[in-house]
Amino acid sequence: MAITPPQNRIWWNEPIHKIEMSWIVIAFLWGLFMFFFMIAWHFIGEQNLSTETYRINPDKYVEKVEAFAEKWQVGEEEGVPVVRPPAGEDVFLLARLWEWWPILELKKDQSYRIHMSSADWQHGFSLQPTNINIQVHPGYEHILILTPTESGEFSIVCNEYCGIGHHQMTGRIRVTE
Repeated sequence: MAITPPQNRIWWNEPIHKIEMSWIVIAFLWGLFMFFFMIAWHFIGEQNLSTETYRINPDKYVEKVEAFAEKWQVGEEEGVPVVRPPAGEDVFLLARLWEWWPILELKKDQSYRIHMSSADWQHGFSLQPTNINIQVHPGYEHILILTPTESGEFSIVCNEYCGIGHHQMTGRIRVTE
């Protein structure tokens, strides 16, 4: 109940003031612009991720990643293999409680097909400080074509809550000249 109710209780029949109507029209047109711009940005933005995804048995994927890491391992950091595949090679990343495995060393300006999947739960692949975000599901192998354009160390952060150790789930990609 209002403190001072309107004189005319059927408020939706009241005329709309010109200023209020202009704001309604502006908001509606802005909404239409944003809707159509999202569609246009898909074509002109050159940021679209690959839609290449396959169904896979999580245990088989773990075996593929372990074979890949063993083949191209060049070192180890804190029990995690450091892997340096040749340019153009298929690269495999595994998400599992609570790590991205292995650490990758890639060459600048070389293209790689990065395969990623989860061994257990849904995880998020967020490559920082770039703006690449993918949900990674067990049973699905996601393939991303990546061409690093600057050298340095990039962090992989899980951005989908995956349990008590979620805040510690990180990985690394190093890009060298």
